[in-house]
Amino acid sequence: MQAIDDLGLKNLSVEADGDGIARVSLNRPEKRNALNAETVEELVALFTLLPRTKVRAVVLRAEGTHFCAGLDLVEHHREDRSPAEFMHICMRWHEAFNKMEYGGVPIIAALKGAVVGGGLELASSAHVRVADTSTYFALPEGQRGLFTGGGATIRVADLVGKARMIDMMLTGRVYKGEEAMSVGLCQYLVEDSEAKAMELARAAAQNPPLTNFAICSAISHMQNMSALDAAYAEAVVAGIVNTQPDSRGRLEAFANKTAARVRPE
Repeated sequence: MQAIDDLGLKNLSVEADGDGIARVSLNRPEKRNALNAETVEELVALFTLLPRTKVRAVVLRAEGTHFCAGLDLVEHHREDRSPAEFMHICMRWHEAFNKMEYGGVPIIAALKGAVVGGGLELASSAHVRVADTSTYFALPEGQRGLFTGGGATIRVADLVGKARMIDMMLTGRVYKGEEAMSVGLCQYLVEDSEAKAMELARAAAQNPPLTNFAICSAISHMQNMSALDAAYAEAVVAGIVNTQPDSRGRLEAFANKTAARVRPE
C-alpha cells in the first residue's frame, strides 16, 4: 500500500487487509462527507491507482452518520465560480466516477444516512450498493436551483428510470427502506451495511481478477454500444476470460462434481 500512502490523502482514508480488501472511507463527517473539489481530486488519484495494486475489491464507506450529502454547497457558494470553471469541476467529477465504474475492481458501497445529490452520483458509480435502515436517497437539485453535474443523468437514470429521476429532481422526493430497494437505488437493505458490504467484497475477491475486471468494466462499456457492437465485444471478452488459466481448475472441479452447486438458500 506504499503507493497509496504516497498520495497524501486528506479527505479519504484507505485500509487494506491481507485478502486484498480495501476499505476506502470518506472522511469529512463534520460536513456530512460533502464532496469539495479537493476530495474529488483525491478520488481521481486513488481510483486511477487502485486497479494497478493488489487490491481485489473495495468497500466504499464513510465516517460519521451520513454517507455523502453531495456537492459541498458552502464551497460552491464561496468560490462563486464562472460557468466555465464549474463545467471543469463537473468534468473532474465525471473523471472520478468513470475511474470507479470502469476501473475493473469491484466496489461495494456501504450506505447510511444521507445519500443525496452528488452523494447519490458517487454511490451509483459503485457496482453494488448496500443500504441500512437509516439510509435515504434524494436529488434535491431542483429545490436548490441546481442541475446534476456528476453523472446522475447517466447512472441514476439507469438505476431508477428517467421518469423517477425527473420526479426526484422536480419534487424533492425522498426514497428509503424497501421502496428504495424496489426502485433499484440499492441491491441490499440490512441492519449493518458495512458488515454486509465486507461480506460481499470478500465473496467477489474470490473470483479471478480478470473475471472481475470484465464484470466491472466490460458490461458498462457494452451498455454504451449498439446491440451489434456489444454482441461482438461480448464474444471477444468471453473468448479471453473463459479460457484464462485461472478458470481451468474451476471448470475441472465443476466437471468432476466437486464444485459448489448453485442452489437457493
